[in-house]
Amino acid sequence: MTTTTDLVSYEDALATYDPVMGLEVHVELGTKTKMFCGCSTELGAEPNTQTCPVCLGMPGALPVVNATGVESAIRIGLALNCEIAEWCRFARKNYFYPDMPKNFQTSQYDEPIAFNGYLDVQLEDGEVFRVEIERAHMEEDTGKSTHVGGATGRIHGASHSLLDYNRAGIPLIEIVTKPIVGAGDRAPEVAKAYVAELRALIRALGVSEARMEMGQMRCDVNLSLRPIGTEKFGTRSETKNVNSLRSVERAVRYEVQRHAAVLIGGGTIVQETRHFHEDDGSTTSGRVKEEAEDYRYFPEPDLVPVAPSREWVEEIRAGLPELPRVRRNRLREEWGVTALDMQSILNAGALDLITATIDAGAPADQARKWWMGELSRHANETGTSLDELAITPAQVARVAELVSRGDLNDKLARQVIEGVLVGEGDPDTVVEKRGLKVVSDEGALGAAVDEAIAGNAAIADKIRGGKVAAAGALVGAVMKATRGQADAARVRELILERLGVTEG
Repeated sequence: MTTTTDLVSYEDALATYDPVMGLEVHVELGTKTKMFCGCSTELGAEPNTQTCPVCLGMPGALPVVNATGVESAIRIGLALNCEIAEWCRFARKNYFYPDMPKNFQTSQYDEPIAFNGYLDVQLEDGEVFRVEIERAHMEEDTGKSTHVGGATGRIHGASHSLLDYNRAGIPLIEIVTKPIVGAGDRAPEVAKAYVAELRALIRALGVSEARMEMGQMRCDVNLSLRPIGTEKFGTRSETKNVNSLRSVERAVRYEVQRHAAVLIGGGTIVQETRHFHEDDGSTTSGRVKEEAEDYRYFPEPDLVPVAPSREWVEEIRAGLPELPRVRRNRLREEWGVTALDMQSILNAGALDLITATIDAGAPADQARKWWMGELSRHANETGTSLDELAITPAQVARVAELVSRGDLNDKLARQVIEGVLVGEGDPDTVVEKRGLKVVSDEGALGAAVDEAIAGNAAIADKIRGGKVAAAGALVGAVMKATRGQADAARVRELILERLGVTEG
């Protein structure tokens, strides 16, 4: 364990206290150049090779606003149902960090570009929860510090630190919620669902890949508790830079339990930032949290205000793509599935995979069948997510095609999928290597049927006597003899033909 902090059970915490959350999500925009200079934002370059006097904060270097960054901010604001400012400006947020070469961050303070919006999110049981958005504002990212020589990768215990300013100045949008109240014991689920929906929205807009594991999207989790039935918010903690959906959920749950333990024990919550630990889901203290006045905000004198025309804003609005919730409702109608079925697809993380499989040529019902059946089973057994499986939507579509053509039955198709998953090649290669094609030669099938009838005379007599259901036993015998490679429906037809029985 990272800490030995005492916790109360989640149920005991919620019996006494009501959680209040605030989520701050930083999204790294996918622009080609930085927010205030022309340096490249491409990942993977040698440290400090994508820098210039502007992003290094050299005296006399003047910034210029990235127009694509502004447009991306407006797109995000509109998609979040925000009002777009007719006039806004940047500010200097002053603080000292080694990875902030200017000793201030160019951000927005009291005049954000987008404000007063909301995002509806759907929980696992289908309930829709509205998260209100306070603001979405533009700013720049910091550089990256690498602490060397310690056991934890943090500055404490390190012998020295390395600084890479390639990331300094990359455009960020910070999206800040209003206080999220009313979630009750579902607060962790609401937080996870909100960040998931926001990530889907950002990707749909095309403004960022929003890959949390790469730091392109990060969430700061603010949480406080108040006694049930009271209005006044408690003192909050802020867990910084949480970088996965599961971790957002775990951070909220842990902080609820930690806050409750402190308060029930007669202690006082300290307003501070905290670090989240992936290994055990705990948080530890970082630093006492600054208030806004500690940053000494003042308007950035080197940048003119941003005043997007209403015509431009409406042009951007008209060009917005179909947003995730609208798309889900459309697909549900097109596929003819229930709201519960669609929720199961979402919970499994299968929506985009099914859509891509349909785009590759598979019928919708077949795409759903394989992803939600055999492939979900395999993902659960191996403890992986569906999108991590070693099979592509195009390969699943090919399996569905082979089944529809009669080259495979479902049993053989499952073996083909297994072969693809373990790296034996694409579906056609697996079929060839394993010899999995359906036996379609009528002569071979007829011989197998005759053998099954001869070896099961009593069952054959029952069928002749009118007990057609008994044919299943003979079908099973033929399927066993052909190693499952016969078409069961055709086998049944041949059995009844041989025995002179007609189904009525």
